[in-house]
Formats: sequence, structure tokens, C-alpha cells
Amino acid sequence: MRNPCDGRSELATVLQFLRPGDELVVTRLDRLGRDTRDVLNLIHECEQRGAFVTVLDPHVSTRGEMGHIVLTVLGMVAQMERRFIKERQRDGIERAKVEGVYQGGKRRIDRERILALHSNGAGATTIAKALGCSRMQVYRVLQS
Repeated sequence: MRNPCDGRSELATVLQFLRPGDELVVTRLDRLGRDTRDVLNLIHECEQRGAFVTVLDPHVSTRGEMGHIVLTVLGMVAQMERRFIKERQRDGIERAKVEGVYQGGKRRIDRERILALHSNGAGATTIAKALGCSRMQVYRVLQS
């Protein structure tokens, strides 16, 4: 099982400081976790520490047994909604490609400058620092 706090150091810090009787309050359920399993793992982690979880919109708390059921159902609905949004987005992109309208995302780094710096003998680390990007992005441009 993956750690529900992977990549979210602030959340890990908050969970470390939870004590029995504390309450973790989040504005919306989708702000707590990425999917149903993630939300349930975080709620379980809080309960292991003797703390409660309260969601403000809609107002639900794990203080009662009914709160667990409602949070589980809400988490599943939110996950389903995210899937629907992604599917609609994918369909829209496919239609735009067929119509010749889709251009793709905007390029965030100057590929020509990477190639020029590389041809002048600059290494990937130097190029990455000069352009404010990662070395991996530099390597990808050089390989393409």
C-alpha cells in the first residue's frame, strides 16, 4: 500500500502533529485525497492517532459511524466525477484534433536555445540552470 502522503509533505507534517481528540478540518473532500482509497487511507491514519476528520462542504464528520459511510460514498462520487471530466476532456481534444483546431499545450521551454547551448558545448546541468528547467527536460529535447 502506498503512503497517502507521498508528495505532500505539508499533509504528512499535519498528520504527525495530530493527537488524540484533535480534529483535521478540510474545506472539501477533494482537497483531502486524490481518490476514494486515498481519502479512506487518510481517514484511517487520523483515526489511528485518535483524531477526527471533518469536511466543511458538505458538513460531514467521522465522529459518528454515519460520517464514515457518507465520506466513503462522497469519495466514490468525487472520484467518478473526476473520471467523467477527464473523459469529456479527452473527447473534446480528439474532436479538436480531427477538426485541426488542437495545437497541444504551450511549450514552456525554448527548444532552440537548448540546442544552441548544447551545440556550443554546454552540458545539460548548465543548460538547465540557464533556462530554469530540469536536466530531464534538457535530455528530452536533446533526444527528440
